[in-house]
Formats: sequence, C-alpha cells, structure tokens
Amino acid sequence: MAATLELVVIIPHGELSPDTLDNLISEFVTRDGTDYGEHETPLASRIGQVRQLLQRGQVVILFSESTGLCNIVAKDQLEK
Repeated sequence: MAATLELVVIIPHGELSPDTLDNLISEFVTRDGTDYGEHETPLASRIGQVRQLLQRGQVVILFSESTGLCNIVAKDQLEK
C-alpha cells in the first residue's frame, strides 16, 4: 500500500492581510486545549504574544492542503 504524502506549506505572516492575520491568531489562541499557565491572560495579550513570536520567527503559520486548515507551530518543532 502506497503512503500518501501530506503537503504542508509555511505561510509567511507578512503576506497575509492584517485582518486575516488577526483572525488566524485569535482563532489559534482561543482553541480548546490552549494552555497559558496558572493565570488567565487577557485575549489581547495572548494575541500580542503570538504576533511577537511570528515577527521574531519563533513560530510559523502552516497550511495543510489536504485539510485546508492553518496552524501556528514553534519553528523548532519543524526541525524535529
């Protein structure tokens, strides 16, 4: 049985419109299972933290062509 390869593309955050990037980050930080530690962090702060990580290149936006979904992952996870 042949294995099917999933094509996953890194989307440069600077190529997204500001509204699209805001919506993507907002959806990411409000997902079920997202944990930010012992203390609740305001939504605006979480969005700002992710935006800074994107600007520093510590996280990237991945798009899966097979599912049509985006995810934000730590860059060091890609190298594993």
